[in-house]
Amino acid sequence: MADLHRVRDALRASMTAWATLDLRGDQARVALAPDLDVLAPQLDLLDPAWSLTWACDSVTPPVVRARLTGHGVVREGLAAAHSLPDAKRAALADLARTYGVRPTSDPVWVEYDPEDGANTTELETDTPVPTETPERPLPPEPPRDPQMEKARRHIEDLLEQLKVAGRGGEAARILMRGYGETLEESRAIYKELHAILKG
Repeated sequence: MADLHRVRDALRASMTAWATLDLRGDQARVALAPDLDVLAPQLDLLDPAWSLTWACDSVTPPVVRARLTGHGVVREGLAAAHSLPDAKRAALADLARTYGVRPTSDPVWVEYDPEDGANTTELETDTPVPTETPERPLPPEPPRDPQMEKARRHIEDLLEQLKVAGRGGEAARILMRGYGETLEESRAIYKELHAILKG
């Protein structure tokens, strides 16, 4: 458990990047996210065998899944954003939430320039990342239900078929809410995806 607290602390300390979630004219909505360049060296010290894998569930709109494995624990995050790099940062922020790491600010609107990107310079000074916080227990890792794992694999297989068929965007809109919290929800999502494939 102490190792998981260290992973949580590493995620918290790396919350120094900004992900652009949406654009509206010359405004961008940004959210605080872990900076992988800061996080990776810390994880190297904690567990040399750690791994972070990415899956792109959709290119348009960009939807990315991040899976962090460390000390034998696997946690995932899923997010959509303005671009693939931003979706990766947002997915990493979603993953950090599973360790109990919350951003120090809600998403905010800032000025946006197509060449320079979102202007977060003032946010970085106004939104310091706390380095010391009281110890709280980590949220429990969700129990692994073999039926849910099987349902998830079926959905992922179907998603691959939809991508090949050029229907990945339609599938991504359904998957924005996840793969379902219960077996019934997962089956309903599978049926929706299957209908798109047959469509």
